[in-house]
Amino acid sequence: MENQLAAPRIYRLIMKLTLIALMLAGVVAQGADDWSAYGRDAGGTRYSPLKQIHKGNVASLNVAWTYHTHALDPASVLNAKAAFEATPILFEGNLYLSTPFDQVISLDPATGTERWKYDPDVDRRSGYSEVSSRGVSAWADTKAAPDAPCRSRIFVGTIDARLIALDARTGKPCQDFGAHGAIDLTRDVTLRDRGDYQVTSPPAIVGDLVITGSSIGDNRAVDLERGVVRAFDTRTGKLRWSWDPIPWAEKQNPRTGAGNAWSVLSADAERGLIFIPTGSASPDFYGGARPGDNAHANAVVALCAATGEIVWSFQVVHHDLWDYDVASQPSLIQFHNRPAVAVTTKMGNVFVLDRENGKPLHPVEERPVPQSSVPGEKTWPTQPVSSFPPLVPQKVTPDDAWGLTPEERDGCREKIAAVHGGSIFTPPSLEGTIAVPGNVGGVNWGSAAIDPERGLLVANTNRLPFELHLIPREKLRDEEHRAKTNRLHGEFGPQRKTPYAIYREPLWGPRQIPCTAPPWGALVALDLNAGKIRWEAPLG
Repeated sequence: MENQLAAPRIYRLIMKLTLIALMLAGVVAQGADDWSAYGRDAGGTRYSPLKQIHKGNVASLNVAWTYHTHALDPASVLNAKAAFEATPILFEGNLYLSTPFDQVISLDPATGTERWKYDPDVDRRSGYSEVSSRGVSAWADTKAAPDAPCRSRIFVGTIDARLIALDARTGKPCQDFGAHGAIDLTRDVTLRDRGDYQVTSPPAIVGDLVITGSSIGDNRAVDLERGVVRAFDTRTGKLRWSWDPIPWAEKQNPRTGAGNAWSVLSADAERGLIFIPTGSASPDFYGGARPGDNAHANAVVALCAATGEIVWSFQVVHHDLWDYDVASQPSLIQFHNRPAVAVTTKMGNVFVLDRENGKPLHPVEERPVPQSSVPGEKTWPTQPVSSFPPLVPQKVTPDDAWGLTPEERDGCREKIAAVHGGSIFTPPSLEGTIAVPGNVGGVNWGSAAIDPERGLLVANTNRLPFELHLIPREKLRDEEHRAKTNRLHGEFGPQRKTPYAIYREPLWGPRQIPCTAPPWGALVALDLNAGKIRWEAPLG
């Protein structure tokens, strides 16, 4: 499940698209399909072999053009939640991108001139858990005539839970797909709150299938919507298969929901596999209603793309109590001459698995972890730990306290000393727990880039511990009142049908400045072959 916390917004709103080009003589044209998917390719490598821009000329770059989406004109309450998170794709000589309200735009990549714009008319009066769209996906029908309508299609998932197919040349809905170009994804998910069931990431394309997960609002209740992943025919929109990540919940009452794949899926067309990064089963911070390891939640699951059947599953967190979704797109790589999948996580752990069977290609150890003292909770006794070094700190102590003044530092020291934990798998408590690195990561939806020439995995990381407080339901009203007067930037989750609500906020002092020293974000390069951090650069 995606992070709903509005402050701090790690990803600030940018309502314009600026492309930078070299203003140099003799530039080399890029291939039309150089970045035809969200992560450049279906395997999410985010690596371009082009040599036109390099460290010797990057300082000479100038702005070639700027395009304003005007997505937030006029302002509204929903606009204040919106985040521009799209990565444009370059497909058949056109740039395609989406806005937070799922408007799809086609641009001339050389000039920034708008070629067409499609507005799905998302209801801006509705309350949505998330207001963002990470992009679109493209598909070309090789069986259609070159001039046939919708021979090439752009697919977008919307925050009101539709999957829409557009003609890549005109932006008009493909009438033969679903109902006049759209599919209602709220069918068969046991919808609870419409604004909390959404799609915020582009779907995956494998052959003639378009495959999508969903985003489900956090911490509302045990019985949230089902986190199904579904495959539809790219031409007709007919449902080809559906996969539920938590089938073990069918016998529970109330039935646990979520376990959804809200981030970007990866695909290996040669092997006919689709790789699903799943989130936690509901609710995030109390597992008394979902005993066991919660298999297939908080995991990377390889499915047969043609049938939706499980090929293998690897869980990165057992019985999650920290909102440690697999938020990153799995990266398909070669590792010691084996086809592999690299998994970056909110915890900062990196796992490299055999792409065909899911077995670790770099050692992973199950280690004992702290157990919960909360009545009704049964923590899983161990957690998987990779032998790669973590990309972020995974522990905080009173000695790590930081502040702009001695008084602020001392206040942070007292705050850290007063609560439980300060390590990666310390479970939430009634007294308060520090979660490190916290539910925003680690590595979040920004995912990783792979440099195959140097064997590097490069990731944008967050370093912001969080405070977690489980609140007995009989005390919830008093705590909510206190929060309105004393806690300005946290979030309550009711976790209905459990004994406890959750309150979470970043670990910071009275001026909303983090209690740990900067950097609070860093770009980190992991040498996969040597198993060492090669370098890191502060980002904030």
